[in-house]
Amino acid sequence: MQIRIMIAEDERLAREELVYLLEQESNVVVLPCATNGRELLQLVEEYEPDVVFLDIRMPELEGDQAARMLAARKKQPLLVFSTAHEDYAVEAFKLNAVDYLLKPTEPHRLKETLQRLRKRLAEAAPPSAPPPAAKVAKMIIEDNNRLVVIDPSTVMYAVRDERVVQIWTEGDVYTTRMTLQQLEEKLQAYPFFRTHKSYLVNLQYVSELQPWFNGAYNLILKGPNPVKLPVSRTAAKDLLKRLEG
Repeated sequence: MQIRIMIAEDERLAREELVYLLEQESNVVVLPCATNGRELLQLVEEYEPDVVFLDIRMPELEGDQAARMLAARKKQPLLVFSTAHEDYAVEAFKLNAVDYLLKPTEPHRLKETLQRLRKRLAEAAPPSAPPPAAKVAKMIIEDNNRLVVIDPSTVMYAVRDERVVQIWTEGDVYTTRMTLQQLEEKLQAYPFFRTHKSYLVNLQYVSELQPWFNGAYNLILKGPNPVKLPVSRTAAKDLLKRLEG
């Protein structure tokens, strides 16, 4: 995980030392530094750092005051306080600092701090989207006492009929004891949509929607013999969004 870090430090040697140590670490980007609290606020607005290392005592606007102002931002950077005085440790943690470093910065303590920062940033990161389902070239269906191989793209729709599911393709009809939910999971990489609790439809075959009553629709599938299928009122809104892309 890459961490974008900004340093706010008015002492040149302390600032340069911290920059040097951070640049030795992998996946760390050091942003332009601030030399006082007011400059820090301006640079944070411009660069939106993940983390700010700041001295508690700085000219113009001190670090603790700047920290309170940063806490009011919608997107708050994580804070690490750096100071030569141990007395400010309690104050730093009152301001929700992730860590507190004493000057001069010791490399092993900085590494510990970076570990804490990575953990906090990972916890705050939004969950990654699951990878898209891979398309299966063929699908095996148990039809009565035989196994039938079907091209999923040729399935027009499926309908639940009591304890079985009928799968309608461009040229055939198959009957299986697979549930409609199981079939939907197999076809998740294809543009199928549950228009009704008993119907699963391939949107590639949709040619028309006809308003019915009470917010419901009838859906027309294209083909030599057009098929009319129901769209429930609860599914209609989501179906329209899917069709519009």
